[in-house]
Amino acid sequence: MTDPAPDPRLAPRFDAHRAALARGGETRTATVTDVGETEVIVELDAPVGPGLTSGSIARHELSRRPFDHPSEVVRVGQGIEVEVIGVFEGRDRVPLSARACEDRPLRAFLLGVRPGEVRTGTVAAVRNFGVFVHLDGEPPGRCTGFVNVPEPTWRHVAHPSEVVGAGQRVTAEVLASDTRRGQVALSLKALEEDPMVRFAERVGETVTGPVTKLVPFGVFVRVADGIEGLVHASDLPDGPGAVREGDRLTVRIEEVDRVRRRVGLSPADRDGPGPRP
Repeated sequence: MTDPAPDPRLAPRFDAHRAALARGGETRTATVTDVGETEVIVELDAPVGPGLTSGSIARHELSRRPFDHPSEVVRVGQGIEVEVIGVFEGRDRVPLSARACEDRPLRAFLLGVRPGEVRTGTVAAVRNFGVFVHLDGEPPGRCTGFVNVPEPTWRHVAHPSEVVGAGQRVTAEVLASDTRRGQVALSLKALEEDPMVRFAERVGETVTGPVTKLVPFGVFVRVADGIEGLVHASDLPDGPGAVREGDRLTVRIEEVDRVRRRVGLSPADRDGPGPRP
């Protein structure tokens, strides 16, 4: 199976500061007017946004099938179906995607998958960057589900294979569905209890854990399964250079920021002020 490049939350491909004049996702029919090396120009059968009828399809948006030149996929005068990516200020052509519409059964399946839904499937492959999942009900020959790191679990793991294996049945929450990539972004950990919720009740406790990482501004210590906290360099009596990964430190839990997912620690024997801003 060819691994598509991971797209963790299937983010928009245009800068956020560009003002969108029309929402993407709509479909149009169009006629090809020019086929170039890097893009295909089309004339839309119906205007988009503020009366725009000219569109462009970037090479990577033309097809999921391999090709050497766009002329192998389309020809001048051909009618095709396209998906509107968006209409943006300063652009005289509407950016379009043809690959989002080339497989109708796949598109219909993806449009029926909604963020927040819980879906089941079978793990197809596990890679260092994520997990590929055959979702139940997807078209034959497709692998639509993808669990991007760090969505397999709240716990710290060196590789997703520590969580799931090929052939395993899994249940996950849908984060997003992308017709252009032909993928559904999934999260396994969304259906697990967030360990940070209960851990927030432990502010003031003293715990002992291993040092997991050394950074210029301090050291990270694992204080619970799936949770690491920072001891600032200024709080270490002998400085961070005296600590090595794997050393066990006894620390006090000073603060837990659930929004930013940060845990502030201090040496257990430190005297002085409490949590840092």
